[in-house]
Amino acid sequence: MQSFDPELLPSNLRGWVVDIAHRMQCPPDFAAVGAVIAASSLIGARAVVQPKEFDDWQVVPNLWGLIVGRPGVMKSPALGEALKPLFHLQLAEFELHEAAHEAWTLDSKVAELASAEREKKAKGLASKDPAAARSLLIPEVVAAEPIARRFTVNDATVEKLGELLNANPWGILSYRDELYGLLTSMDKQGQEGARSFYLQSYDGNQSYTFDRIGRGTVHIPRICLSMIGGIQPGRVQEYVRGAVAGGSADDGLLQRFGLTVWPDTAGAFVHVDQWPDTAAKAHAWEAFKRLADLQPASDTEPQVWRFDPKAQALYVEWSTHLGQELKLGELHPAMEGHLSKYRKLIPALALIFALLENPDTQLIKEGDLLRALAWCDYLRSHAERLYSAATTPETGAAAGLLRKIKAGALIDSFTPREVAVKGWTGMPTPEAVRKAADLLCDFDWLRRDVIQGGAAGGRPSERYRINPSAKGRAIRAGLPD
Repeated sequence: MQSFDPELLPSNLRGWVVDIAHRMQCPPDFAAVGAVIAASSLIGARAVVQPKEFDDWQVVPNLWGLIVGRPGVMKSPALGEALKPLFHLQLAEFELHEAAHEAWTLDSKVAELASAEREKKAKGLASKDPAAARSLLIPEVVAAEPIARRFTVNDATVEKLGELLNANPWGILSYRDELYGLLTSMDKQGQEGARSFYLQSYDGNQSYTFDRIGRGTVHIPRICLSMIGGIQPGRVQEYVRGAVAGGSADDGLLQRFGLTVWPDTAGAFVHVDQWPDTAAKAHAWEAFKRLADLQPASDTEPQVWRFDPKAQALYVEWSTHLGQELKLGELHPAMEGHLSKYRKLIPALALIFALLENPDTQLIKEGDLLRALAWCDYLRSHAERLYSAATTPETGAAAGLLRKIKAGALIDSFTPREVAVKGWTGMPTPEAVRKAADLLCDFDWLRRDVIQGGAAGGRPSERYRINPSAKGRAIRAGLPD
């Protein structure tokens, strides 16, 4: 699994993200993914990339990210820091909207009084001069009620989210500190409509129509949603196993989280107490403000960006290689589905990087695409770790079993059945425990003893002995933390 290289980020975000990670003593992956998702949400559907030279297929750069980490590894604080520019933009927007709405309320009241006065005059003229009375009753044009632009939303029903997207057709970021609740809620019976809504919102350029008794019909011309949140390893492993086992969850929802990172968090902790790098922060926030001010080509059409000749040739080479790999059928179906979403992810990342570094050209350069392809390799390694919960479940179970051993939760010489009854994550059956324990035997953490039946016969039994040096020893390579 690849560690995060700060060079993956454009120069105007790099120093800021590195500073956040250093001060919080957490992997830079957390803040980096948060920053890229924040940028993608600000662009939304205002700009799109047309990856092919002649085909009119367009990619909207709204992306979804998932931060995987145990409690206490600072994933939420790092993510919150990366999203702060959006929170500040939202606060400023609410303040402007409050003033504008107060003015609109006063103007509406004045218009209402004027209308009442004209109606009074019209009554007096109705019998004498009907034409004049009719002209007095023509309503004056009143400005529409001002609507605040929404940058983020935290917890909203699908119906309310639809209303917000109807008022903000260029896109919104959905931020959930813990995404597990949202993911599992959409697996429940009766939530098929919500699941369909989220699936469609990932495209960023599709319409959606609600038909509800009481609410009537609500048509949304464009639903464009970016998404980011955190999740704990045990919960994501549980969800992955369910998502790839078939059924309603096996519909590509999980695979849409292209910016999923699950970094290692082991290593020495260093106490850091220093001022933030204000220059790096200002540089990054200026870039976010510029993206927030990005204007589409018209009220209904986005800017259309294309690859320059060198980037176009590179894209064709990469796209051809990806298509060939997917057609071979050698990948696990879950991983195959995940990589198929890179057809959107990579052009979208290239567009985001181009808008951050060369915002006025409407051309994506070779360097922008090379950076996106470097992200492709990095993210793929994390996706392989994510889906290993389903493709090689014994690896995650072995790591969990080892943690229990190190914590003293298991006595020496145990049987798989004794562990299975404890209900630990990833080890629901004796067979699952046996596979995990056998893997630990390969790494010399355990020794498997087969005890033959007694003089009266009987089936042999198996017990696992703990290596005395296991407790307190670091987890060896090959077993994820």
